[in-house]
Amino acid sequence: MMLKKSGTVAVVMGGPSSEAEISLSTGKGIAGALREKGYEVAEIRLNPRDFSEQLKASGAEAVFVAVHGLYGEDGRLQSALEMMGVPYTGSGVLSSALCMNKIATKRVFLGSGIPTPEADFYYDKDKDDPDLAEKVVKKYALPVVIKPASQGSSIGVTIAKTEAEVKKALQTAFSFDKEVLVERYIAGRETSVCMMREQDGSVTVWPVVLIKPRAEFYDFTSKYSVGGVVHVVPAPLPQETLQKLAGISVHAFDVLGCEGVARTDCMVAGDGSCYVLEMNTVPGMTPTSLVPDAARAAGIGYADLCEKILATAHL
Repeated sequence: MMLKKSGTVAVVMGGPSSEAEISLSTGKGIAGALREKGYEVAEIRLNPRDFSEQLKASGAEAVFVAVHGLYGEDGRLQSALEMMGVPYTGSGVLSSALCMNKIATKRVFLGSGIPTPEADFYYDKDKDDPDLAEKVVKKYALPVVIKPASQGSSIGVTIAKTEAEVKKALQTAFSFDKEVLVERYIAGRETSVCMMREQDGSVTVWPVVLIKPRAEFYDFTSKYSVGGVVHVVPAPLPQETLQKLAGISVHAFDVLGCEGVARTDCMVAGDGSCYVLEMNTVPGMTPTSLVPDAARAAGIGYADLCEKILATAHL
């Protein structure tokens, strides 16, 4: 849709998620950029119970979704907006719910022929199994990656290198979620592919980003601390590898039904094999975020990027 600049766009941010502070940073950046472009902007700090009243009071004709994690990426906010008939940015209800849950995403990848690391899924009923850590160690060569199913920003994620660490990592993951993913560790280079579905239905892929965290992996601190990570864009990888990353990422984007802007996290193994780890449907737009860096490498400034995303708002 094309929102007239005389209309109001609400940038919805914050909320009850563990990623609320990051969301506020994303939302403030987007709001400032849209004002720079001449839009009337209402900033809404999400209170789920009062959201319909918050939105009505803003007078907004469209919503720019800037809520990470709970409510913003799991389909709940999208569902409310559809019931109220207010166009919004990003993926729809089903796509958001699928992408937020790493187990559901993994099942889609496995069923669609998208290369992704082998994994096992454990549930609340499994958490008190005294032999669970031993079972994991028997099946997977260490290290192994353990993560809660529905947290973003690498919250609760551990790369466990010993059986004792596996046991602790499982406890940590279960403290965040009733569903836990145990995934084979892929040694290699971390990359990110940022893309956007255009208004004509095509998908634009921006230059691939090579992620070089100063920590062991791209954890919460690396993602949001200035200097915590270096983004090398365009990634200095063979053209064949870049094409492979783009291809599997767009395939994932399509089979998950994504809209607007989304971002895959991918690994490139030493033998050149590429794997998709997950899909992010409300990727960060903070000063240290990947999407603005990738778009900038394609010649798109931050304010222009925000306007382009707004133009993809839909019901």
